[in-house]
Amino acid sequence: MITNNLELLNLAQQLTLGNETEKQQAFNKIIELAQNNQIFPASINNLYLQRAQGKIPSDFTVPAINIKGLTFFIARAIFKTALKNNVGAFIFELARSEMSYTQQSPQEYAGLILAAAIAEKFVGPVFIQGDHFQFKPQIELANYESELKAIQELSLTAIKAGFYNIDIDASTLVNYSHKLVSDQQRNNFEATAKLVNFIRQHQTANLEISLGGEIGHIGGRNSTAEELHEFMLGLNQNLNSGLTGLSKISIQTGTQHGGQVLADGSLQTESLDFDALAKLSTLAREYGMGGAVQHGASTLPKELFSKFPEVGTLEIHLATEFQNIIFNHPDFPSELKTEMYQWLDKNKADQKQPNQTQAQFYYKNRKYVWAPFKAQLCNLSDEIKTSLMQTIEEKLELLFQQLNVMNTQELVKNSIVSI
Repeated sequence: MITNNLELLNLAQQLTLGNETEKQQAFNKIIELAQNNQIFPASINNLYLQRAQGKIPSDFTVPAINIKGLTFFIARAIFKTALKNNVGAFIFELARSEMSYTQQSPQEYAGLILAAAIAEKFVGPVFIQGDHFQFKPQIELANYESELKAIQELSLTAIKAGFYNIDIDASTLVNYSHKLVSDQQRNNFEATAKLVNFIRQHQTANLEISLGGEIGHIGGRNSTAEELHEFMLGLNQNLNSGLTGLSKISIQTGTQHGGQVLADGSLQTESLDFDALAKLSTLAREYGMGGAVQHGASTLPKELFSKFPEVGTLEIHLATEFQNIIFNHPDFPSELKTEMYQWLDKNKADQKQPNQTQAQFYYKNRKYVWAPFKAQLCNLSDEIKTSLMQTIEEKLELLFQQLNVMNTQELVKNSIVSI
């Protein structure tokens, strides 16, 4: 029973711009419509564990896409492209920090994703993920217990909204001042284990949430096999008896979120350690996980993406390039961009570094305009939105091809169960 797209658009607008009561009403209606159309939030855990066990091929890399704004429309573009290419292995995600600065709650984000699935007549499992449920760096962490509680509460809120995939990130607690790698990783694996234990206690009985860990902070030093080994040994020792652990592990291979911005606002070419990705993905499978996860990759040169499945990379996180497509698009209103940059000059001036050019400042900080300009973005003309989404669809089709996830829909449906 598919509803009409005008009703879905109105529900999406209500969920994005309404008051709390209106948002809740819109979410409830979208959930009802999704169920009626055989669309359901799902965990990718079983697919990843099958890959760890060698039951399915390891020659594809699952794209996990962060949407910071225009969420309903970009999600429609993703579903449309996925259906066109029979893609089932793809994830929608939003990081803890992004939920804050884009002002998208887990409920709003999940509701918009499901509304987009209905609009595109998608059927089956939809993977929605909490990205970087991250501890503040230890140097900034005045109270560890309060931070742990905040992430626990966020996890419960996300699970309730349909986030059945969560990436725990305590890599910010790694302390390289210690000589032994086990001691460097101790804060990380202990905090990760506490969250795994907590989430497993609160998940639905017949649903195993997909959980990821992280051994190297993105933008920091590259990860090693010894770090992965010591992290997993410590983690497994701290997990409650009988619980399922992690399905994947994020590592650092030389990238950083958003890329390295040059003085003119263009991006510097980054050097990736594909040998580390291959080695650590293999080691991850020995620990019962599907493989290693690559972050900070969306702005890489397009010719590199085919290498990720070649070395067995399990998952790749893509965010900034989709933001770049929107803001750099020739049909994006120049007056609106000027207004956005003026807002940054007024409200984010404290973020400007002494050696930073204006172009670098805007590039690094324009992620903050999604929330204050939510209404203007939602109310862009249909012609502009269509043009923007066409460019995104072209980018997606190329990524799906290079990551080798074409024709994975049946593979996914055979491995996923609904609740």
